[in-house]
Amino acid sequence: MAWAAGGAQIVDDSEVVDPGTCQLETWITRFDGAGGYANATNTCTLSSLPRLEFGLQFQHYWYRDTIGSDQLLGPSLKVNLIPQDTGVGLGLAFNGGVDMRTGEFELGTLLVPVSIPLGERTRINLNAGWSFIRIAEFQNALFYGAQIETKIGWEEISLMLEVFGRQPGFTGAQMGVRWRPNDGPLEFDLLAGSFFDTVNAKFFTVGVTFRY
Repeated sequence: MAWAAGGAQIVDDSEVVDPGTCQLETWITRFDGAGGYANATNTCTLSSLPRLEFGLQFQHYWYRDTIGSDQLLGPSLKVNLIPQDTGVGLGLAFNGGVDMRTGEFELGTLLVPVSIPLGERTRINLNAGWSFIRIAEFQNALFYGAQIETKIGWEEISLMLEVFGRQPGFTGAQMGVRWRPNDGPLEFDLLAGSFFDTVNAKFFTVGVTFRY
């Protein structure tokens, strides 16, 4: 049974991809009048290391008022410490991005994701940890997030609502739908969100995940 957290969604869950499999998560996010970015993350979990998910993340950023773009590349790691099947799942996740042109470390997060199943169709995910953004006013900050996801109608459709923030920094919210036809290898995301700061920027995301 597939859940919706992770991928194009900002709040992550405690679980790793199924041992012996990989997944490619891709999405494009467009900010209302202010550029956007494209992401491609490929991660795997080995059968011999069933609680470790590892891989690489590539991000391409473009901007409204600046000519050119930035490309970041870095690791994506997650360790499942306690499976959610025990009642409460606990993990440790890290990802980072280095500017492929300058070599500078631009982005990084170290989070503790917690997943709490509420029956077979609903789940709560909680995140807390460290966030680094080199160009932000406050480079180092606390990241937090909370998400509820639920399956509707039939298992292939999931609805999600999440709130998140960076303190000092910003707060935001996002909601959307994930469709996994016939519980197969493909998933499709359609999301909309907003940052509640002085800009109050809205953003829209389309994502595709392929499991293999």
